[in-house]
Amino acid sequence: MRVATRRLRSAFRSYAAVLDRAATDPIGAELQWLAAELGAGRDQEVLAERLADALAEVPRTLRLGPVSARLRIWSRRRRTGARDRLLAALDGPRHLALLETLHALLADPPLRAPAARPAPEVVAGAVLKDYRRLADRVETALDTPAGPARDEALHSARKAAKRIRYAAEAAQPALGRPARGFTRRAKQVQQLLGDHQDSVVARAALRELATQARGAGESGFTFGLLYGREEARAADRERELPGLWAKVSRRKYRDALRR
Repeated sequence: MRVATRRLRSAFRSYAAVLDRAATDPIGAELQWLAAELGAGRDQEVLAERLADALAEVPRTLRLGPVSARLRIWSRRRRTGARDRLLAALDGPRHLALLETLHALLADPPLRAPAARPAPEVVAGAVLKDYRRLADRVETALDTPAGPARDEALHSARKAAKRIRYAAEAAQPALGRPARGFTRRAKQVQQLLGDHQDSVVARAALRELATQARGAGESGFTFGLLYGREEARAADRERELPGLWAKVSRRKYRDALRR
């Protein structure tokens, strides 16, 4: 459901030439609210699973202190009440009003003049515009020195990769094979940058866990070990990005959309 909200918000932005933003922007804001409600518990679940899987790979001789119990307690506290809050939001008037608005949008789409033009021409232009946005962000990230600023730039590029992926998926009925190829390549970039961002989030959580362990008089060694592994994993993704981007950004893929 959260993915559906993201796809729809992305479509509103990518195809703003076709859909009047005066109508879609307020809906996009409500979809953003809904996505946040849907994601609060899920993001924590995914993070906890990543940390648990990483901990399972650590030899028992290097698990110093009650690290598994510490991780479970930390995760449980962060998830407390998330499901109840989500169900309350889904049953509430704001969500129901959003559904009614979406039904009205489908019944009477706020189409702009370009909607009367041939679909392949319009959707190819939208995908290429999103491609240029992604290219700018990837190049900015590659030019940024390693550290928090690069992490933020890579996260921004990841969001751009997701947007072009969704735009290309929506374009497939009109463009066929070229759009499918763009979707596949954008997904590769998104997955690489997504793993990098997941490592950034995991390292922040591991610092928090190590601090809690130290405050309780426990060893923080194992959490530090996991932090180092996440740091190395992120560095691997950063080294892989230039090669992957060189393949994704070949001119022949963009030319195929224009035909």
